[in-house]
Amino acid sequence: MVFGAYKSSISINFSARFYVFFFLSHAIMASNIKVKKYGAGCQPFTVLIEGNIGSGKTTFLNHFKQFEDQVCLITEPVDKWRNLQEFNLLSLMYSQPDKWAMPFQSYVNLTMLQSHTMQTDKPVKLMERSLYSSKYCFVENLYKSKLMEPAMYHILQEWYKFIEESIHIRADLIVYLRTSPDIVHKRIQKRARSEESSISLKYLQELHDLHENWLMANQGYNSKVIVLNADLDLEQIGTEYKRSENHIINAAFAQQQAVLVSPSKSHSLDD
Repeated sequence: MVFGAYKSSISINFSARFYVFFFLSHAIMASNIKVKKYGAGCQPFTVLIEGNIGSGKTTFLNHFKQFEDQVCLITEPVDKWRNLQEFNLLSLMYSQPDKWAMPFQSYVNLTMLQSHTMQTDKPVKLMERSLYSSKYCFVENLYKSKLMEPAMYHILQEWYKFIEESIHIRADLIVYLRTSPDIVHKRIQKRARSEESSISLKYLQELHDLHENWLMANQGYNSKVIVLNADLDLEQIGTEYKRSENHIINAAFAQQQAVLVSPSKSHSLDD
């Protein structure tokens, strides 16, 4: 009995030390990130590609490889999440979210911050997901599903607040790849990634609703949003991608000559 209590004490103390070390190390790394200083009006036109799991974000970025001389493409850092000193944090999070949600989301935030602050001399910067989808969708879902303790949730909110106030991470445009939960569920089953085997239709519906609240109802970060119908199959979606080019490329070059007007509410590509 005493041994059991001693083991529990060791476990609790180790857990506490782990989190203290985890956040202190992240604070040090965040404070040492070097953000490129651009001249007035010369920052890259930054576009966030957002959408549910399986909405086709990587495919969208691949479409813009034809503009690589003008566009810096930054993919979601999934490989880092799958291999942190040989630990697959993504798999651990999906298999034991109550235990791994906080460490995983903390590491997601660090790697996303690295993407936000990545330097480029190209006029356009396209990012697959962002700190904002982490905040408004994934962390929010973990909290509402009671898979993240309130104290841990509020720690992350303080991190988001600190980052937004201290580091330039704002975007000029968000491209929302809007999908139906049942469509992306079928795609996820078809691509059969091992970490995604436990993803349910219910989870995808919850993420869909949070994306809708954030990007369609303007209940979160305020930026201009264009919406693409990402339910279309690969043969048809290329047309949607093509229609988005002018919004991204032309707006980027316009920014080089003038300061953009204040962000507006969501728009379809027909606006």
